Amino acid sequence: MALPARFGAPALSTYQRILAIKLADLGDVLNVTPALRGLRWGNPAAQIDVLVNPHTAALLEGSTLIDEVLSFPKTSFEGLAVLRPAAWRPLARQMRWLRARKYDAVVNFHHLTTPLGRAKQRALIAATGAPVTTGLDNGHGGWLTHPVTDEGFGARREVEYWLALAGRLGASCPDTSLDLPVGAADHQRAQAVLAQAGLGDRRFAVLHPGSGGFAPARRWDPPKFAALAAALRRLFDLPVALVGTASDDIGAVLAAATSPLVDLSGRLSLKELGAVLARSALFVGADSGVMHMAAAMRTPVVAIFGPSNHLAWAPWTPGSPSEVVRLGISCSPCAYVGHHVGLRQGCPERTCLADLDVDRVLAAAARLLGSEPGVG
Repeated sequence: MALPARFGAPALSTYQRILAIKLADLGDVLNVTPALRGLRWGNPAAQIDVLVNPHTAALLEGSTLIDEVLSFPKTSFEGLAVLRPAAWRPLARQMRWLRARKYDAVVNFHHLTTPLGRAKQRALIAATGAPVTTGLDNGHGGWLTHPVTDEGFGARREVEYWLALAGRLGASCPDTSLDLPVGAADHQRAQAVLAQAGLGDRRFAVLHPGSGGFAPARRWDPPKFAALAAALRRLFDLPVALVGTASDDIGAVLAAATSPLVDLSGRLSLKELGAVLARSALFVGADSGVMHMAAAMRTPVVAIFGPSNHLAWAPWTPGSPSEVVRLGISCSPCAYVGHHVGLRQGCPERTCLADLDVDRVLAAAARLLGSEPGVG
């Protein structure tokens, strides 16, 4: 394919091989799936591959939106690791391998936020040799052949930015929901785990007190999760299951509990967790990948936001109910605002979460459950 003019793209149907790049965490990968659907909808015959971190690859396995999931160990090239010559050998091999796949177009689903990140993304995309490259341009993307203006974090929802990138190649699709393919075996295993926990035929809620290791400052206090769980059981007769890992403050919630809790932490694969979320009547958690998984499974979501930018990462739920709960104080959000990372870990006081009480979250849960406390 000949190199196109910078602002004129061939028809989407002319691309035979498309590479999408999203080297980020679980929720970020789910947020690009509506754009992937647009690419597939507009060009069903194309080979569409996605390059992701190894720990997120399982999310896309079995998806009809793409043909192949490729993994790239991004964490091996972060921080001081980039100064080690040994770290560059596997990177060089991966770049040669990508070039050999002869992609017609590359879609970079990333903001060009930091100098090092920009350099790595540009090098990786240049290595593919693709004649068409689209991505967000915040003033540092002059090397993209088909840029889309980056107006800053929160000026658009992240999903909307990624849909705009697909649209730059001529893609569109009326269905903009998130996609998390969960197979029959995952549903069967989830049902077995729930039955063993006494929830097989019960209406229940899921709480996730974690937020991943990238930004623990997003987390609400564990005793407040415990108090919320007790209120959901007392007022709505709704038992509560905790999900996550050992690093997600599960132990602290259990220690503060005043009512029975079902601990499912560490017992589910990603897809099995998706199946559990699909069966739940309600999800409550902070800004995290699990929150976006609940949105993808069309579970009613109460999302608790503090330092992170709700205008960018609120749950994307075009076909199901959700609410963002936050205090809205003047200094929040303080992370990922404008074109900057900002205070990724928030301020030491974290007033935006420390002062967020249980009653405010419980009221949002009641609205999504469609009943007043005591009605159940």
